Amino acid sequence: MMDRRQLLATGAALAVATPVRAKGKAMKSSILDGHDAMGLAELVKARQIAPTELLEAAIARAEALNPRFNFMAQKHYDYARAAIAKGLPQGPFTGVPWLLKDLNTYIAGEVTEGGSRFYKGYRATVTSELVRRYEKAGLVIFGKTTTPEFGLTGTTENKLTGDTHNPWNPDHIAGGSSGGSAAAVAAGVIPAAHATDGGGSIRIPASCCGLFGMKPSRGRIPMGPVRTEGWGGLSCHHAVTHSVRDSAALMDATHGIEPGSRYSAPAPEGGSFLAHVGRDPGKLRIALMITPLAGSAVDPEVAAATEATAKLCASLGHHVDIAAPKIDVAAIGQASFVLIASAVAADIEDRAKLLGSSPGPDVLEPITLGFHGYGKTLSGMDVARANNVLQTAAISMAQFMADYDVILSPTLAAPPLKLGQINLTPGVDLPTWGGRAATFSPYTQIANMTGQPSMSLPLAMSKAGLPIGIMFTGRYGEEALLYSLAGQIEAAAPWAARKPNIS
Repeated sequence: MMDRRQLLATGAALAVATPVRAKGKAMKSSILDGHDAMGLAELVKARQIAPTELLEAAIARAEALNPRFNFMAQKHYDYARAAIAKGLPQGPFTGVPWLLKDLNTYIAGEVTEGGSRFYKGYRATVTSELVRRYEKAGLVIFGKTTTPEFGLTGTTENKLTGDTHNPWNPDHIAGGSSGGSAAAVAAGVIPAAHATDGGGSIRIPASCCGLFGMKPSRGRIPMGPVRTEGWGGLSCHHAVTHSVRDSAALMDATHGIEPGSRYSAPAPEGGSFLAHVGRDPGKLRIALMITPLAGSAVDPEVAAATEATAKLCASLGHHVDIAAPKIDVAAIGQASFVLIASAVAADIEDRAKLLGSSPGPDVLEPITLGFHGYGKTLSGMDVARANNVLQTAAISMAQFMADYDVILSPTLAAPPLKLGQINLTPGVDLPTWGGRAATFSPYTQIANMTGQPSMSLPLAMSKAGLPIGIMFTGRYGEEALLYSLAGQIEAAAPWAARKPNIS
């Protein structure tokens, strides 16, 4: 077994380039290709490259590639330059360029639109607690990435900013709702970016774009100060990354209770998630679940990739059983819909009152209007009952996981779809659209309903050259164990060198 230093070095194989001071625009831009975020921070700390050079390299890369893939929703270039000029805090990521997702994440005075024409030009009046923690860690925020309207689907297509394209194949989706962040990272603009997840929105784009994506436990990462939970506790924030160690170090820099929190996930043993990346996870009991709980079909390539991962886990000393929790999928799906629709409807109604206008198809997309219409019919008792259903599911899942450390499944039931199939203007009614979306992503939302941590690893490729993600879901509060497992798998089956061919 490798020691921690060796394992981290293997897991961070992006940091293989010999550190050199960048000279000229081409070299400054190319420095982004040889390192993960921690590697870039190490170069800055060693004074081998300046934060201004890294920022301008990232801006140049974004300007060159955004016309092809459309991942930038907002450009905060002057904000970033001013932050560097003012002097950056000394943190684990000092000088590393960073992108926020353009959804419920705010910088006071800067535009945030949530992928919606209904919020076009909206300027935030507060700065998110998470943004404060990112900046305290030394990250340099230079823009926001695209999202579907209000993050409502697994593809990043909207009427405000247009379609975001997958760098592996621009005809296909980059995933959603954090598709802009995933596309920017996969395209090589930056090595990691902010993402959110209310039903799979970190793991879906991670799977589609060949990245690592960790959805944290409920209450792990701050969401305030506007509110400290989203969609009744379904939603959470973290990141998409190339390396496991970047994800763990970012969680170290941002996790913990914030003012007004209703709950907070427990801290990791020893206080550090990063320390667990190189730690032997021990012999784990793994439940293999290839068939979705709803019984829908799975692409043969996806099933084969999941089976291969199960064999890899067995070769690493883990015990794998075919097993699945007993949960009423129809009931929890409806409960989730109630919570999301009621929250979306409330936000739309509040915005309409502020603007003094009625929302219609000129400012909201058809599926969003469907959520809005249904949400307005719901009562307080409907929401309370939906919450009760999800609490019951969480208890059932916890009881199942008394016998298993993690659940292994596909992240998605198929490789990335072509654009136009599950967007919010699909030309079909809400139930038909919902069936399409659920068939493509039947696995991810369960962890949002139960509050558990869940991660997608980029372990396979389809014959057509599209990424296939494999998902591991852990017990509530046990991200540290997932990071240990991810680090072990990253060392055994490294993916850092697998990148889209982008000139």
